[in-house]
Amino acid sequence: MVHLADEDSSSCSEREYRLAIKFAARVDLHHLCEFIAIELKEGLKGAGDAGGAHSALLRRRGTHLEAHYSDILTAFDNPLDHLDRFPYYENYVNLSKLEHGFLARHAAAPGRVAFIGSGPLPFSSLFLATNHLRGTRFDNYDRCGASNDRARRLVAAAEEDVRARMAFHTADVADLTAEELGAYDVLFLAALVGMASEEKAEAIAHLGKRMADGAALVVRSAHGARAFLYPVVELDDIRRGGFEVLAVYYPTGDEVFNSFIVARKVEISGTK
Repeated sequence: MVHLADEDSSSCSEREYRLAIKFAARVDLHHLCEFIAIELKEGLKGAGDAGGAHSALLRRRGTHLEAHYSDILTAFDNPLDHLDRFPYYENYVNLSKLEHGFLARHAAAPGRVAFIGSGPLPFSSLFLATNHLRGTRFDNYDRCGASNDRARRLVAAAEEDVRARMAFHTADVADLTAEELGAYDVLFLAALVGMASEEKAEAIAHLGKRMADGAALVVRSAHGARAFLYPVVELDDIRRGGFEVLAVYYPTGDEVFNSFIVARKVEISGTK
């Protein structure tokens, strides 16, 4: 029996699951189909259609996996020595390196960075703070307090300089104000923030009305077959949100899963 946080709940309550482990050669397809049907039904409660249910299923899958590994890692005496136990560790190492490289071509080294949708395993902020932006302060936002608690426990094992530059806040992107967002030189929008295209566009528009002019936005997206795993961000939604698109990266191999867009906030009169 396991307990997993329900990241779709505003209260971040936990659900109890009973697991039965069987040999793969004898897997019961009937029960597998029942499981998928239940998950889709749960997704439909809040989504209203099959596309939304698929998005909700992916969000639960991602957050549950990260929460599980966050707990595993913090059980070690030196959690940061075991980060490569997470199956997608190399993806985050490579992605943070690529994103930093693209940012460096278009913006000066930032003093403050916000990462929205940091989750229980904040690898992106951690790797950027440790390896690439050693003088930058990172504010990590997630709507789930339980995810932030897990993230704090993991980052507590980092060096003092890194710990001092990493903060975690429980908030939804839609609730962040111009005073808060206007303080950042660079803002990252995680792939799983706004799983439906309309939600993603609304989040980008909200940021565009409240970020400082000239600030950079890095939005994670998907391309090709990877769109089954992550939502696709349309460039037109970036532009309509008040940003100039500076660069787009599409992965050509297995180095990283996500594509990403680098944009700059342009002045929109009457939006502040």
